[in-house]
Amino acid sequence: MTISEKKLYPRTGDSQTVYLKSVVTDPAIEVGEYTMYNDFVHDPREFQKNNVLYHYPVNGDRLKIGKFCSIACGAKFLFTSANHALGSLSTYPFPIFFEEWGLDAKDIRQAWDKRGDIVIGNDVWIGFEAVILSGVTVGDGAIIGTRAVVTKDVPPYTIVGGAPARPIRRRFEDAVIEKLEALRWWDWDEEAIRRAIPAIQSGDLAALEAL
Repeated sequence: MTISEKKLYPRTGDSQTVYLKSVVTDPAIEVGEYTMYNDFVHDPREFQKNNVLYHYPVNGDRLKIGKFCSIACGAKFLFTSANHALGSLSTYPFPIFFEEWGLDAKDIRQAWDKRGDIVIGNDVWIGFEAVILSGVTVGDGAIIGTRAVVTKDVPPYTIVGGAPARPIRRRFEDAVIEKLEALRWWDWDEEAIRRAIPAIQSGDLAALEAL
């Protein structure tokens, strides 16, 4: 059976799991093929509304998620407008109430510290109710632990956990990580990936390289 990235529900009878690319409509959110989101609390089709927060067009920041990622229920992506300006003598966001205080509407972004895009690599697993803050890049193959709060970049194939999240360990030795990053199996065509699944699941890097 051919698996289409355009298919909404990848599992027959499972309406809690969606291919995320099929439910995202915001042009400022980019999702790669086969990335899935599971939500047993809310409708997973409401990912943009429930999981991508403080993401306002005025900032121009983007959420970029790679291919073959697994995103667990309740994972959140918090953008720039959640970061009240720390250089101010008050954390109160006066600029967003420009009408109340007679301020210039064009200066609204002075209410927060702009930190930029959130970028999630390929084959990343984001655990239950994890939170990823604006400006963070998560490398390929990384794992974000349950309820972790990710405030800094996560290197490829690194497991992080805690609040704030800290590295727990790397998933593989450096040489293996370098080979996986060079192979980039997630960019192969569908049939090549299908042939590679036994090698991927068994952890047989040599067999994967031989394909």
